[in-house]
Amino acid sequence: MNRTKSYLEAAKLVDQEKSYLSREALELVLKTARAKFDESVELHVKLGVDSRQADQQVRGTVVLPAGTGKKLKVLVIAKGDKADEAMKAGADHVGGEEIVAKIAGQNWLDFDVCITTPDMMGVVGRAAKILGPKGLMPNPKSGTVTNDVTKAINDVKMGKVEYRLEKNNIVHCAIGKVSFGADKLQENLDALMSALIRAKPASSKGIYLRSVTLATTMGPGVRVDYKLPEKEK
Repeated sequence: MNRTKSYLEAAKLVDQEKSYLSREALELVLKTARAKFDESVELHVKLGVDSRQADQQVRGTVVLPAGTGKKLKVLVIAKGDKADEAMKAGADHVGGEEIVAKIAGQNWLDFDVCITTPDMMGVVGRAAKILGPKGLMPNPKSGTVTNDVTKAINDVKMGKVEYRLEKNNIVHCAIGKVSFGADKLQENLDALMSALIRAKPASSKGIYLRSVTLATTMGPGVRVDYKLPEKEK
């Protein structure tokens, strides 16, 4: 893979043979940010589980205390009082069967998160072929199928992210932007790592956290020797 001059210069700052404590790693990651835009800071965690086993799946959500740095558009598919509640709670789009038809018929996807009530899942299913591949299909495990639409909307707006295990047994998740600075990124990192640790499957044996790596969107990876804060243990 051809690397840019900027990337190669940033990579010189990182000792690839070393695992850094999280604060040191974050500060180093910020130093490697050379892009002309506000890069995301991404966390990549390889877990000691087998994604092929149903009882070793790792998936959940967590609200990042410092937010995500992104303004997300929320679609709520609901009817009646729940549709009114969604509008009052600040949803960007609210609709019922007509908006599902728009998604299915026009491939309309002008939103980042889709929330629905349980009674509308049958209707939402009509657009599953569009929503599913984009990771937008509502799911009870991610808190996007619920009758408490106000809480669901507030959580998304406040910085809720979903983490899930991929086929190579790695969880990828952004923890904020370079502009956040080390303090806010540390808060978000600790919140996400704490959630991942709590989500350890009972059937998982041996070392659970195989590797933890931080990187900006365009920067080199920095290995982390992660220690959970005492208050989180």
